Amino acid sequence: MDTIREYLALCWLNNDPLELPRSVGLFRKSLLIYFVIGYLLQANMIDDPFESLYEISLQTVLMLAFIGIMLFLNKTLYAYVQVTTAFMFSANLISAFVVPVMVWLTVSEDLYSYYLFFLLLAWYYAIVSYIIKRTLLINIAASMVLALLYFIATFLSAFALGQIL
Repeated sequence: MDTIREYLALCWLNNDPLELPRSVGLFRKSLLIYFVIGYLLQANMIDDPFESLYEISLQTVLMLAFIGIMLFLNKTLYAYVQVTTAFMFSANLISAFVVPVMVWLTVSEDLYSYYLFFLLLAWYYAIVSYIIKRTLLINIAASMVLALLYFIATFLSAFALGQIL
């Protein structure tokens, strides 16, 4: 439970990802939850379960590869489990809030649901930027650029590859 609290504090931009406890069990659980929630969100948007499956599979592989390459180039590959778990744990936490907002958005198309959805996306972007900043020991502007590159490399690339396949 203490491990979860430390990862949760990271979502409030309070912890250092390199100092988080290494937990392979939390890594596996976070990966499974990340995949399942991602699949359900994709299936809701695409309406083709097979296409959703390979698109979320591509997205997951691209996310794991991006983090691995980023850490390898920074010579901090020893922290792969902690940093990757931090990425997935924060994505899972944000997804827990995004799912009901997407239902609200789909049902009512209320303007406040769009505001809340973009606020949650901004929170996730801030968390990813923070994790990158603290992991690579770079400034805020560089971490924001790398966070944008992370989103392009994972989400948009998976979508583009899914369309090609």
